Amino acid sequence: MPLQTEAPIVERVAVRRVLVLIPAHNEAAGIAATLASVRAQLRPADRVVVVCDNCTDQTAQIAREQYGLEAWATVANTDKKAGALNQALAAFLPGLHDRDLVLVMDADTQIDPDFIEWAERYVDSGYAAVGGTFRGAEGGGFVGMLQRNEYARYERDVRRRHGKALVLTGTATLFCVAALRDVLEARASGALPGREGELYDTHALTEDNELTLALRHRGWPIIAPAQCAMTTEVMTTWAELWRQRLRWKRGAVENLTTYGLTSVTATHIVRQLWSLIGLVITGLYLGTVAWSVLGVGHLQMHPVWLAISLIFALERVVTVRSRGLAQMALSAVLVVEMPYDIFLQGAQFSAYVGALTGRKASW
Repeated sequence: MPLQTEAPIVERVAVRRVLVLIPAHNEAAGIAATLASVRAQLRPADRVVVVCDNCTDQTAQIAREQYGLEAWATVANTDKKAGALNQALAAFLPGLHDRDLVLVMDADTQIDPDFIEWAERYVDSGYAAVGGTFRGAEGGGFVGMLQRNEYARYERDVRRRHGKALVLTGTATLFCVAALRDVLEARASGALPGREGELYDTHALTEDNELTLALRHRGWPIIAPAQCAMTTEVMTTWAELWRQRLRWKRGAVENLTTYGLTSVTATHIVRQLWSLIGLVITGLYLGTVAWSVLGVGHLQMHPVWLAISLIFALERVVTVRSRGLAQMALSAVLVVEMPYDIFLQGAQFSAYVGALTGRKASW
């Protein structure tokens, strides 16, 4: 049965195994750093499996020969990450006890040394799934810097909400086996969307978001504590970033459409409505600026829009304090970060249009 939302603190289980699954498609360039971060855990994993999905590079050899880990290959998988994980879970889940744990993490992510240790503590206090917060890796030039600032703001937001998670990040999340089995049974019975025998919904563009909704609809408590931190790659070009964010935003909209209005999705839907309001305000703001420049001949802002600009600049500065004084100063300059926000809102708008028109989505 699912855990209650306010689960009591329980004793640490004496015998509990932690299985780490790392889906990877041609990740030879960076997987060594990921595996090193797993090996450095203060609470060692009991089994680490690199799930090699249609790999044609040295990913499997690095796992086996450099780290002595298992490299398990998918068979004829066409469903990308979700399909690879479904195949791996079908193979390994039957050998696990309900009390065991499964950490699913990306091959381009490095978890902090105490990630598993802290995640297990939260499991012991009653949570069925433990995500975390992520930092952006170095690189990517200007677009990489903007993403690192964005992730710092996301981390701050999660901290302020004391780990209350809307989405369990696909970069790294630890799951209780009992909760995973419950979702599988619910899909088989039709109580949840998805196909029988598949934990991850292969029709969802954002499988981590969909699995989060599935767990919450089954009553399993989740959390993304600040102590569970990691570093993940950033997109290095605007084109890559656009594809990533369009998939994230389109996937979130489609998942909410699939589940409909429930007590779980209500908060998500409200956030989507706020995003719509933000799009309207941004459009009005840009329209006013354009009219001022083109119609009047010079920039002449109404006091209301000037106040909004100052509030935006202040918010940018305050929310990026963890990145240091240089980034705070840079964020205060509207022409630096406002275009990035407009870029993200453009992806949001495109996601809404695609969902409403039924345009085929892919990634």
